[in-house]
Parts: sequence; structure tokens; C-alpha cells
Amino acid sequence: MLSITRLLVMISVLQILIHMDGLCDGIRGGEIDIDSSLENEDDSIDMEGHEERLEDIRKTSDTSETINTIPEKDLPKFGEVLQNVTIPVGREAVLQCVVDNLQTYKIAWLRVDTQTILTIQNHVITKNHRMSITHAEKRAWVLRIRDVKESDKGWYMCQINTDPMKSQVGYLDVVVPPDILDYPTSTDMVIGEGSNTTLKCAATGSPVPVITWRRESGEPIPITAGQDVISYNGSYLTISKVNRLNMGAYLCIASNGIPPTVSKRVMLIVHFPPMIWIQNQLVGAAIGQTIALECQSEAFPKSINYWMKNREIIIPGDHYVTEQIENGYKITMRITIKNVNSTDFGSYRCVAKNSLGETDGTIKLYDVPHTTTVTTVAPTVPLETVPVVIAKPESHNKNQRYGKGKNSLPIKNKFDLSPSSTNNVYISATSSLWNSPDGSNRERTPSEHNTYRSDAPKSTQRDPNKNNHPKSEAGSLKATAISSIVLGLVLSLRLRLV
Repeated sequence: MLSITRLLVMISVLQILIHMDGLCDGIRGGEIDIDSSLENEDDSIDMEGHEERLEDIRKTSDTSETINTIPEKDLPKFGEVLQNVTIPVGREAVLQCVVDNLQTYKIAWLRVDTQTILTIQNHVITKNHRMSITHAEKRAWVLRIRDVKESDKGWYMCQINTDPMKSQVGYLDVVVPPDILDYPTSTDMVIGEGSNTTLKCAATGSPVPVITWRRESGEPIPITAGQDVISYNGSYLTISKVNRLNMGAYLCIASNGIPPTVSKRVMLIVHFPPMIWIQNQLVGAAIGQTIALECQSEAFPKSINYWMKNREIIIPGDHYVTEQIENGYKITMRITIKNVNSTDFGSYRCVAKNSLGETDGTIKLYDVPHTTTVTTVAPTVPLETVPVVIAKPESHNKNQRYGKGKNSLPIKNKFDLSPSSTNNVYISATSSLWNSPDGSNRERTPSEHNTYRSDAPKSTQRDPNKNNHPKSEAGSLKATAISSIVLGLVLSLRLRLV
């Protein structure tokens, strides 16, 4: 301990007394010639230095004897614990050593791992221009390190040259945000479908960064057979038996808790020959119609796509309109045939071709004949106003309604429509036109209208003077049918009113 103390004192004397007091005072007083001092450096300065060092050692010995006689309570002591400091790279680190009752003792800062003296009192000993020392509030000795580098990380000691020596240490931790290395990190990769591949990502930083892989599209990553994950941790991402669904951008993300988090984009490109899918291989169309045929193809590198008919490539125009809808490695091929004619029927081929192969699909277009719809209109039957009288019974007794019981009303027949009853309801149907048997529509004369009343006889006698033509008989039968329908409606209405 005594040798370290003497070494510190010797260094301080050499730095302070020789360089500051000797040279500076000599220059001010004109006693030292700089040129001559440089020429006689080995003779004069070395001799003076040896004498001063010897004198300093004598003084140090006397001081050591004096220090030993000072009571412990009167010796300097640390006022605060030296704190550990964590600082991002590039910032300024501040280490503070607080000492009470320093008296004439000296404070020194040292780098423990390299055994380097950094400062003594207010003087910087190290040649590192980024370091400085300040004395604040007469008790704090502050070591400042500007533009901190990762190499500044380590233990630092604040020391008082008492006997025995007093010291305390603090750790300077320099944290570094992650940085992804260009090598050996993977660049964009091209691989054939069915092969195995490994994506690599390397990063530096302090603490050591964690590497995470994700797909830019958010789709899962296949890591093993039948197992997919959204994210994968590790520097190496291995994909076995790559297929076209694995194609896309992968993100290598490096993070260590120190912002910013960084990432690198790696494209995985999968090559495979064309494939074609056809949803409808048989399509029907009528002459004059506009029809569209469609194929789905997949290929990478991008394929050349076209349509053929009768072994000839179809040239797009007004009659044939072709289009392609691209979505990544998927292409929808569509051909629209306008105003279909008889020469358009037959087989159409959609062809996809790239550097790895060629494939095609066939769609057959057949003729769908027009269908003729024949509409037959039945002749309408005219009806003059047919008054119908419905008698509502006075009692609503259930038995009376159905003609049962002692007090039931006598029911002559179910079509009893006596005009003497009350609550009369009149139903009529009229028509001004008549579809005559000869096919002409004409106005019927009053003599042609039979009286269709509910109280008339059910059978009407034919006039022997009239010409009973078969077609007239057919018209009479239709009139009778409609009369029956009216009677049925009357009966239904009567039952409801009851």
C-alpha cells in the first residue's frame, strides 16, 4: 500500500511541480531558453528531475509519518457510495466521488481493469481527450467521459491517498442498440420448389440482441412438418421442402431493450413450372350471346399466357377480348367472345409457359339452341250484372247455423237464396267484350245475354227458333261454369256472414 501511495505522489509531483511550476515559471521569468532546454534535455532536466523526485520522496516519508499520527475520526471519508452508471453509447457518462474532510489529501480516479491512472485532483493524467475532472461543492470529484464508447465499459475507482489507502469502485455499463450485420445475414434467396433452405441473421449490441423471424404478410412460418408458427426466435430459420406458399418477404428483427429495434427484409423466391386450373370445362352458349371463358394459372418466374383455337393462337380484337388479372404468382386468364356465331363453337386452349415448363387446359364451347315459348290465351266469358241475395239468419246459434236442434231454421237446400231475407249482399260480374267463336271481339247484344241469377232455374230452355250451333253451345257451357263459380263464392260469403 505504501508503494502505491508513493507512486501516486511521485506522479503528481512529476506532473505538477516539474511541468507546471518549473517550466511555466521559467518561461514567465525568461530563465529557461526553450531551444537550449530541448538540446540539453538529457543533461539538465533529467538531473533536476532526479533531485526533485528525491526531495519529493523525503517529503512523502515525512507526510506518511504525520498521517499515521492523525486520529481516524479526523481522516477523510467518503460521503456517498459510488453509484454504478448505465449509459447508451455516444452519450456522456458522469461518475461522482463525494469525499468529506479531505484536508490536504489527494483524490485520484483509476481504471481498474487496465490499472490506468486517469486523474489526480484537478489534473487529467490520461491522454484520453474525452475525459475531464471537475470539483463541485468542495466535496464532489466528478469524472466525465464524453462520447462514450463500448470500450469504456468497466470498473472505475475513486481513491484517497491516506495510509492505509481508502477507495471505492463503481461500474460503468455502456449499452449499445442492436445492429444487424450485412454478413453473414442472408440476402434475397432464389430456390426451387421442394428444396430445403436456411435463412441467417446476425446482429451486435449490448446486451446481446434477440433475433426474431416473422413474415411480412403476417402468414405463419413452417418450421417442421405440419407445424406453423407466427414468429420464430433464433439466428437460423430452416424451412424444409419449400413450396410456393412459403414465397414472400421474411423479416429478421433484432432487439435488446435498447431503442431502436432494427430489422432486415429477406425475400424468399420460389421457382416452379406453370400449373392450370379450370373450373368449368364445358360451357354452353346460344348464337348471338356474349360468353366468357376462364382459366387459373400459377407459375414463377412469371409465365407467358395466351389462348388457342384449332391449333392457332387467338388474336385479340373486337370479337375476341382477352384479359389477365395478376395476383403475385397467380394469374386469371379470361377470354370474352362477343356475338357468338356457329364458327365459335369448339375447343379453346389456355396456355401458360415459362423457363421451367409449359402446360395448358381445354374448355369446350357448345351450342345451346333457342327455345320457343307458345302462349295460349283462353277466351274470356262475359257476365252481365248478376245480383245475388244472401239471407242472414236472425240467430247465431250454432245448431241453427248447421240446421240442427228444435229451433233451427228450415233449410230447403244449401243454395237457398230467398230474396225475402234481410241483410242482402249483391255480387255482380260484367264484361263489355266477348271472344266470339269466330275469333273476333265484339260487343254483345242484350239478347245474347242470358240471365244468370241465383234464383233462376238451373237449366235454361233453348229457343227452338235460334240456331244452335256447336260453337254457341260451347259458349253456353263456359257461361254455366262461371255461374257455378259465382254461386260458390256466394255460398262462401254467406257462411262468413253467418
